[in-house]
Amino acid sequence: MPPPGHGMGGGRHQPPPAPKSLRERFAALRNVPAFLHSIWTTSRWMTLTSVLLRLVRALLPVITLYVGKLIVDEVVHQVRLGGFPGDLTTALHDGRFDHLATLLALEFALAVLADLLGRVVAMVDSLLGERYADLTSIRLMEHAASLDLEDFEDADLQDQLDRARRQIAGRSSLLSQLLQQAQDAITLVSFAVGLAVYAPWLIVLLAVALVPAFLGEFHFNAQSYAVNYQWTPERRELDYLRMVGASASNAKEVKSFGLNRFLIDRYRVLSQSIYLANRRIALRRASWGGLFTTLGTMGYYAAYAFIAWRTVTGAFSIGDLTFLSTSFRRLRTLLETLLTGFSQVAGQALYLDDLFSFFRIQPEILSPPNPRPFPRPLREGFVFEDVGFRYPDAERWAVRHLSFTLRAGEVLALVGENGAGKTTLVKLLSRLYDPDEGRILLDGHLLAEYDLEDLRLNIGVIFQDFVRYYFNASDNIAVGRIEAREDEPRISDAAQRSLADQVIGKLPKGYAQMLGKLFKGGVDLSGGEWQKVAIARAYMRDAPLLILDEPTAALDARSEYEVFQRFKELSHGKTAVIISHRFSTVRMADRIIVLEGGRVAESGSHDELVAAGGHYAELFELQAAGYR
Repeated sequence: MPPPGHGMGGGRHQPPPAPKSLRERFAALRNVPAFLHSIWTTSRWMTLTSVLLRLVRALLPVITLYVGKLIVDEVVHQVRLGGFPGDLTTALHDGRFDHLATLLALEFALAVLADLLGRVVAMVDSLLGERYADLTSIRLMEHAASLDLEDFEDADLQDQLDRARRQIAGRSSLLSQLLQQAQDAITLVSFAVGLAVYAPWLIVLLAVALVPAFLGEFHFNAQSYAVNYQWTPERRELDYLRMVGASASNAKEVKSFGLNRFLIDRYRVLSQSIYLANRRIALRRASWGGLFTTLGTMGYYAAYAFIAWRTVTGAFSIGDLTFLSTSFRRLRTLLETLLTGFSQVAGQALYLDDLFSFFRIQPEILSPPNPRPFPRPLREGFVFEDVGFRYPDAERWAVRHLSFTLRAGEVLALVGENGAGKTTLVKLLSRLYDPDEGRILLDGHLLAEYDLEDLRLNIGVIFQDFVRYYFNASDNIAVGRIEAREDEPRISDAAQRSLADQVIGKLPKGYAQMLGKLFKGGVDLSGGEWQKVAIARAYMRDAPLLILDEPTAALDARSEYEVFQRFKELSHGKTAVIISHRFSTVRMADRIIVLEGGRVAESGSHDELVAAGGHYAELFELQAAGYR
């Protein structure tokens, strides 16, 4: 049953349910060919090398064992002839032990070869597994980059993405397991052929004795996967609690509010719940596994007794006894390993489903087949016509019946209380979302007709919750247009425009200084200093449309005024959108739009809106009173 408090949301992407039936577990094996293909494309020569070496290794055990049988028979033969003559020189010259010496040398060579091949295979598998993990991680990042913003705001998809990330490293060893299965199968067949010559019914006895162990292992692998699947949200919370409780960026607040005990206790409760769920599976697995193993052992010793009896009666030689008993023991071990390994592969295939199902998710916001290029320069601007948008699973509309025009070359300010739809409007403008109702036009054409990458490349957006990259100062600015990362004059100019150059000038290593405390030697900045660095990214982008969505919230009133005054001067000829709660800032805009309940409540200049005595005038008076 699902863990307490775990409810699945109703997002756009419903993850596949945890497989329960035997048929569903076998169906998960459909992921194995796709996995093998991805391994093959990772490195064909390493994959082929591993396969060929394992093929040779698969035949070595039975060859070595048969040579051992010949050695035993030869030793027995020599004993019957009278044993060692007593003189080593005579024994070496008369050639009596040449055959035995040859067999011993051959077995030695086979042992050395097996060891060398084992080391080479381990090396190749290790390199191939690491390469697979690296390339699959890149593929995961690339696919995640292609998905819509809506996907990343979906809790179910976050669980799915978390499971997919975990499977990359966890499944890289699956290749070795699959190839080892194939190697063991070839070895098993070679032993079985040798055993079948003497007593074929022993193989049937062995198989029957091991089937219960296989079915038990298969069942408990699926049970273990189901537990891990159902507790994914809680595991993500554990990761979050670890990060919050042991992070330099959170240390001040955690200590100030005394949250350590709360975080530790919450972690302890969650981890204990997951531990108990896994312990139940482990105990049942160990109990039933012990019973099934006992059945297998009984089958082995019944066969061993039969072989010993046949040897005593003279039907088998001592060499045959050695070969058959060892073959049967190896056959039992191999068959048990194969059956258990198959159940484990089936279990891993369940985990692979988490990875491949994530890759099957496709974005909905795409460029059209024949997209329009972004117009440079803008001629008319953006027009919102009766636009409505509601976030997935939300009952309330974020914006509805929203109509206004953002004219080319205009600096437009958006004002409104929290939840009025300001940030949603910015997301629609940059096509992070598409409207559910109405339409958005750019220079007279639907926004969806333009190339998506080109559109976003020509819009510079800085959000209030901008990312603090743990890069050096130069790269923190260069992310605004990362392809110009080596353009130092451009980076320096962007920093100067945003006043971030004053911040960087105080750093010990200047633009080469690592920011943040995550890595050794890093220097953290104040909230206001980080914001100036973030605003530099907008100037770095040098886009025809610039959007600042409350990125100066941590600045004092004077500093914000200076930043926006500079922004107004430097954005001459560009189209710009400013979102701020400070009226000393928004009054610098050419036009102000007041949003209320997701609609345009008022529009005009600062003086016009104050004179109108509406909602804007009320908010302005409330803020002004705070400074009196």
